[in-house]
Amino acid sequence: MMPAGTALLLCDLQNDFLHENGAYHRAGLGTARMAGLPARIAPLTKAFRAAGGFVIATHFTLVPGPDGAPLIAPHLKMLRPFLDAGDFAPNSWGQQTVDELQPVDFSVEKIAYSAFYMTRLEWLLRKLDIAHLWACGIVTNGGVASTIRDAAVREFGVTLLEDGCAAFDDKTHDIAVAGLKSVCEISTIETIMGRL
Repeated sequence: MMPAGTALLLCDLQNDFLHENGAYHRAGLGTARMAGLPARIAPLTKAFRAAGGFVIATHFTLVPGPDGAPLIAPHLKMLRPFLDAGDFAPNSWGQQTVDELQPVDFSVEKIAYSAFYMTRLEWLLRKLDIAHLWACGIVTNGGVASTIRDAAVREFGVTLLEDGCAAFDDKTHDIAVAGLKSVCEISTIETIMGRL
C-alpha cells in the first residue's frame, strides 16, 4: 500500500508557528515538543520521497484585508490577539513550511482548522489517486484533528502519527489522540518508516 495511493500530510508545520523568528515565538508561545517536530519528521519525509510518495503541506493562512491587517475569525482574534499584519500572509516566509521539511510536492492554503474547508485539498487528493493519508503536524487538537475527521467523512483512510504531532501541552495532545482512535489508525513515525 505504500507509497502508491498514499500521501504524507504535513499539517501547518510553518515558520510562523515553529521558527524562533515566527509569530508564535515572538508572542512567547510554543513548546519543546512542537520545536522538535521537524527533526523527528524529516527522516520520514526523506524516506517517503525516496519511495516515490507525495508530501503535501497545509499552510494556515491569514489573508490581508484592505488596510493590510489580517482578516481573522473572531474566535481566533480572542485566542491569539498578537497576530498582526504580515503574519501567515500568503507567499510570506512565515506562511511557508519550515526548511527542515522542504521540499514539499504540493501546498494547500487553508483559512480554518480543517485543511478540507474551502480548499483544493480534496480535489488534489482525488486527482493524485490518493486513498490514504499519513498525518502529522500541529496542533493535534486543532488543525490535525479537524482535518482527520473531515478526511474520514470523505472516506479517505487516515493514519495519525502520534509522535509526529504536538499541542500546546501534552495532556491536550493525549486527549486529542484518544478522541481520534475511533476515526483513524494511530501509529508512530518508526512504524511507518518500517513499512517503507
